[in-house]
Amino acid sequence: MKSHIFITAIALLAVSCSKEKPAETTSAGEDKFLIAHPIIKPANNPMEFVAEINAKQNVEIRAKIRGFVEKVLVDEGQLVKSGQLLFTVSNNINQQDLAKSQAQVKIAEAELKAIKLELENAKNLFDKNIISKAELDLASARVEAANAKVAETLSEEERAKLNVSYSQIRAPFDGIINRIPNKTGSLVEEGALMTTISNNAEVYTYFNVSEKDYLDFILDKQEGVTSEVTLYLANGAEYPYKGLIETSESEFDKNTGNIAFRARFPNPQRLLKHGGSGKIILDNHISEALHIPQRSTFEVQDKLYVYVLDAENVLQQRTIQPVLRVQHYYIVDDGINPDDKILFEGVQRVKAGEKVAAQLINREEVEKRINQ
Repeated sequence: MKSHIFITAIALLAVSCSKEKPAETTSAGEDKFLIAHPIIKPANNPMEFVAEINAKQNVEIRAKIRGFVEKVLVDEGQLVKSGQLLFTVSNNINQQDLAKSQAQVKIAEAELKAIKLELENAKNLFDKNIISKAELDLASARVEAANAKVAETLSEEERAKLNVSYSQIRAPFDGIINRIPNKTGSLVEEGALMTTISNNAEVYTYFNVSEKDYLDFILDKQEGVTSEVTLYLANGAEYPYKGLIETSESEFDKNTGNIAFRARFPNPQRLLKHGGSGKIILDNHISEALHIPQRSTFEVQDKLYVYVLDAENVLQQRTIQPVLRVQHYYIVDDGINPDDKILFEGVQRVKAGEKVAAQLINREEVEKRINQ
């Protein structure tokens, strides 16, 4: 009986002691958590834009006179040279006008010749006091009028020649012929479309950027960053030649807030065609980008968070907005400062508001652990 009482007393004493001295525990236990600063290093943030491809020169070739297509001297898709004859259009009226104007020139020149002889005769008579000064002046005036008549007929002849030349349609520059809607024998009106011609030895690509992207690009360019861009074709293939941004529009679109850039690409194989489309990739260089290890983040309801250690070693939950995801890292431009201490590992083992034992590691150690 005494032994039973003694054992009971010992048990009660143990319980009493446990109440007087509770065990020191923290939610993180005795382990030290690794803490690190964001890594600052350069990065590229490629930006993608929809691009419209235009030939360097692309014009419509139209008939300047009404008539029948007499000859079609080229084929669709053919490469032609500047000044090369493409079409002839027959027009008898213009030919008749030219013949008539040439005849009028001959008549006017003959009349001028006769009137000049009359003037010479008038001068001789005036020298002999046979006619008056007024009659001599009248003969001189008739010569001036005849000269004006010759000039007028010559002008009409040139106009007629110009109209006749319109029957021959030539290439305005080196390029490729597009579709030819009117074949030989077709009656075309003045202004009818004969074809279009494209000079696509080089092409322009136009793409719209936001005001922020525009300002970032301009400032980077002033710092010597290249304006080279990459083009991806409609089938997803990378175009083998790089392009250069040459210029931009003079004002922003009021409806979209965007502004268009123009980049020039060489096109020696004539692969790119006028009216095509693609994607422009513009490298956005960030000289001092904040890199957050992906293992230091966690997601709650589609938002990304990290734990930041405050001065009291208490974890504070903070939202981050990544601008780019690269291998093992997120690049952020808001929500985190370079001096912040971020929980490097163990985000699943803690919660906001906990005080933890922390060990700060340097950049080399962070990168070593990430690459393991």
